[in-house]
Amino acid sequence: MPVWERSSTARVVPPARPRKLAKVPFVELADGRLQGVVSSGSDTGRVYVSSIAAGTYAFACSTNNNRPCGGARGSFCNHLRALVTEAILQYGAGRVARYLKADTPDTEPDAAALVSAMTATRPAQGDTSAAAPVFSRFLRHLAYLELEPTTLPVPEMHWFPPTRAVA
Repeated sequence: MPVWERSSTARVVPPARPRKLAKVPFVELADGRLQGVVSSGSDTGRVYVSSIAAGTYAFACSTNNNRPCGGARGSFCNHLRALVTEAILQYGAGRVARYLKADTPDTEPDAAALVSAMTATRPAQGDTSAAAPVFSRFLRHLAYLELEPTTLPVPEMHWFPPTRAVA
């Protein structure tokens, strides 16, 4: 383990498997939801903000400017299915299933089994109120990716202690 990782105050969890970022550039398990940004299959300039609530599997999918997804009418659209697939690549199937409180017969389900288990409960379509904060975090994520590599502190993160030293 590198020195910087041992001295970090936040545990770094490596991805379960490498994934391609073109289709689903941003995935997170946060705020009681699996949520993220998914590229449009038909328009390269359009992205969708998709989410699935833990436990109820209430789903939402809309463009970043709150236009509804045409495929998410009563069931999971292709954006939501892609989100689940990429979340499993990022976090591992077991972790995603536990976070979403999905009851799957397999101990380590694949994306199709997980989607099938969730859609079998006939989840309700949720509201798209989470789209703005999720998209905002995605944009912040992109901004950090554009920074030049450095060992100096990042000013926006000055509140993280540099070592385990107690003030």
